Amino acid sequence: MNAESLLQIDQLKKHYPVRWNFFGRAKAYVKAVDGISLCVDRGETLSIVGESGCGKSTLGRCILNLEKPSAGIVRFEGKNLAACRPAEMRQIRRHMQMIFQDPYSSLNPRKTVGRIVGDAYDIHRLLPKSEQQQKVRELLEIVGLRKSHARRYPHEFSGGQRQRIGVARALALNPKLIVADEPVSALDVSVQAQILNLLIDLQSQFNLTYVFISHDLSVVRHISDRVAVMYLGKVVELGGGREIFSNPRHPYTQALISAVPIVHRRKKGQRIILSGDIPSPLKPPRGCRFHPRCRYRQGQRKDKEPQLMEVGTGRRVACYYPL
Repeated sequence: MNAESLLQIDQLKKHYPVRWNFFGRAKAYVKAVDGISLCVDRGETLSIVGESGCGKSTLGRCILNLEKPSAGIVRFEGKNLAACRPAEMRQIRRHMQMIFQDPYSSLNPRKTVGRIVGDAYDIHRLLPKSEQQQKVRELLEIVGLRKSHARRYPHEFSGGQRQRIGVARALALNPKLIVADEPVSALDVSVQAQILNLLIDLQSQFNLTYVFISHDLSVVRHISDRVAVMYLGKVVELGGGREIFSNPRHPYTQALISAVPIVHRRKKGQRIILSGDIPSPLKPPRGCRFHPRCRYRQGQRKDKEPQLMEVGTGRRVACYYPL
């Protein structure tokens, strides 16, 4: 862990009880996030990738303290969020914002765009009413909308425009960290590129730090400085974006990258087809969680779980036989 990192995550767990015994005590848990340790440096983009249900969104919500972790520690600028009092947490929330996946359901249809973006100033009592309107108009122009859009309602906009409104709302308090949870998955491909380029421009303009959650590896390749690959609540590979895509070391990462469509016929490689179904997070496999679907599973130890080990500069892999 880097002591100077903006965000530090140490052995974070989030287990949801799903079965109870006669006495009302939980006897079974869905292990959505099960022991993750990461750090995010100032100004970088760390992408979290993996199949649906691997725990990406739960991790993002735990980072922002929207979900209370079952165990582990999340530190923001050195402060343990779980130990913060409500008043202190309120101040910290100004510096941590989220961009949601669905631009249709994440905006209140009964409020104007100006009110949606300006609510942050009322909640945190940062600007008087007389200055809020001008600030909201400036934010709308920054994200590529017009000042007059502040008087309109969300249903009057397209999906891409609504996501721009969500970005403006996240920028309102001048945050240091933004967790973007699948921010372009609900948009057309042409609009995805526009929103991604907007996020990249805003990062350099406002010195933002991103935790970017996605299952689309072509999007992740475009925006990431580092990539963390998740499988069944665990990080199985962590490293620089270019290194992950050019030389994946974990069998699961190899399978994910081989599934990315390739336009150029000459560059097409062998497609890796994973056998079997994804195990249940209610009862994950013993030892390596990926071993039931791994093509190298012969001879693997099934009693001990592999830990993230250094396999190069800034490169870590949780595998018995990193390739």
